[in-house]
Amino acid sequence: MPRLRPFRALRFDTAVAGPLEALVCPPYDVISPERQQVLAARSPYNAVHIELPIAGEHQPPEARYREAAARLVGWRNTGVLRKDPRPAAYVYEQRYTLPGLADHRVQRGLLARLELEPFGPDGGVLRHELTLSGPKEDRFALLKATGVNTSPVVAIYDSGVPRTSDLLDEVARADPIASVSDDDGTEHRLWSTEHDGSGTSIGAELLAGAEARPLTIADGHHRYETALRYREERGRQRACESDPPYDYLLCCVLDTFRQELTVLPTHRLVRDGPTGEELVARLERAFEVRRLAGPDELLMELGQSAGGRAGDPEADAPPRSALGLWSDGMAALLRPRAAWLASDRSGGSPVMRALGVAVLSRVLDEVFGIDAAAATQGGRLSYTKDSREALDSVDRGLAGSAFLLRPTPVEAVIQVAQAGEVMPQKSTYFHPKAITGLLFNPLEP
Repeated sequence: MPRLRPFRALRFDTAVAGPLEALVCPPYDVISPERQQVLAARSPYNAVHIELPIAGEHQPPEARYREAAARLVGWRNTGVLRKDPRPAAYVYEQRYTLPGLADHRVQRGLLARLELEPFGPDGGVLRHELTLSGPKEDRFALLKATGVNTSPVVAIYDSGVPRTSDLLDEVARADPIASVSDDDGTEHRLWSTEHDGSGTSIGAELLAGAEARPLTIADGHHRYETALRYREERGRQRACESDPPYDYLLCCVLDTFRQELTVLPTHRLVRDGPTGEELVARLERAFEVRRLAGPDELLMELGQSAGGRAGDPEADAPPRSALGLWSDGMAALLRPRAAWLASDRSGGSPVMRALGVAVLSRVLDEVFGIDAAAATQGGRLSYTKDSREALDSVDRGLAGSAFLLRPTPVEAVIQVAQAGEVMPQKSTYFHPKAITGLLFNPLEP
């Protein structure tokens, strides 16, 4: 089972650094170069200066992260950042609206230190997605330079009991120690549950509840694998230190019981290869093809428009394995044929084989010659979370075909991880992202 520990967080002192709205930023992997410039200009203390500092001309990552480390030390020395006096587990709440829809949701989790362990089917920490080497090298350079977790890995589990939700509700009735709204309108709030060592505090009970079942990483696979590498490197230099802080990383733990989490799909854009009617002719062996009036009807069918189903599995909704297609001015809904699904010889579990991302990966290989290795190299395949952007890319000639996916169910993520399987890259996008800058985890006592 996983092990979670309270910790003394580094947090901005807004009396010194200024309002929190000017200090927080998204995690590195969703910051565009344009947004990076905007965030950096908001404040010399914006977290982007640590999370993803702007590089000088021809400056290697190691150099800019050394500068980030020096900046971090300066912030601590001048009181911009202060370390909480006692260890705590931190309750974290996000209030948000679903993109393009009117649905409002609230999710609450627990921020704590998670003990690192290698991935394995019998472990306490499970993965569900493959990773790329580039982001891991970047995050390793940051971690090695700073010795600080700037943004959390997000992990999920299903407790099966309402106790965690009840405790989080109780904590959230008090005034938060921090509250901020981000550029997308999501409200982030934070509470501290100090750990008294008795095992009877709310924080201790929340930690114990999250340790009762394996955790599945929902977001942050690259950061987790980076932390494993960092632990290994630090461990070679260990001087008889017991339970060192670098054996852990910052984690936000979300209980899926009695709490609806949001997973957004990542759509695929394909360049070159068959398009339009030629493509449909190639697909009809594997799919039942229903032609639609146009892109608006396609988005409605997939629940990705203001009048759609918000991704909820209704009786008349297409199955999760269904794909949307926009190619050469033609919109279609593709439902996999049972015989084609059954002919899959990949050895994956039934849950895995029926996922839309797995179905599409097979199509990309069989129809376009884009196998798993080619998919990691870009070139003919690109991604977007914005369904309208996917359609526009085809209309503008930037791609030949757009394949639109339905969201991967949260329960399927857990089932795949527990089976020891991994989904294709960019199979899930848990929304909203945990914000960077509410707190940091220094890898020190």
